[in-house]
Amino acid sequence: MTAIVPEAIELPAALMRAQAGDHDAFAELIERHEAMVYSLAYHFFNDRSRAEEVAQDVFLQLYRNLASLQTEAHVLFWLRQVTTRRCIDQVRRTRMKAVSLDDIGELRVPDSSASRAADPFLDRRVKKLVQELPDLQRAVVTLRYQEDLDPSEICRIVGLPVNTVKSHLHRALQSLRKQLTRTLEKHL
Repeated sequence: MTAIVPEAIELPAALMRAQAGDHDAFAELIERHEAMVYSLAYHFFNDRSRAEEVAQDVFLQLYRNLASLQTEAHVLFWLRQVTTRRCIDQVRRTRMKAVSLDDIGELRVPDSSASRAADPFLDRRVKKLVQELPDLQRAVVTLRYQEDLDPSEICRIVGLPVNTVKSHLHRALQSLRKQLTRTLEKHL
């Protein structure tokens, strides 16, 4: 027996209407996915204006590629992939400037680890260390811990084999641990 969920029906209908030229349907697609696209870009850059710029570019590209998308899952996968690649491309074109820690928002923290993120110094330091990671490692860490994706899902987004994604994730976490240990030893 199959249950019909209204939201599962609405998106393909909105997608079909958007493909037919209905601007309200396209606005509905943007509304459904703008938070995810913006959040992914924001956690990559920790810069609101850059995140807004990337999100705008991604949705412009979505409009141009509507005909190639068929399902909700395809739209979601496509948006994550394009957003991640846009972020990496933008960093490659222009190296980032330092961002004030006061401008950085809170990372999404799963409920089970909320007590570990209670130290604001530690939270800011981890954010800063993530920003210092190489582009691909930063993208993998962001997709894994902010978007809560498995390595098998991340590999499709970044276009790398799953073991390569796992290696990047392992190296990134190893680097973060080493840098964080040094920081904590200095302050103890």
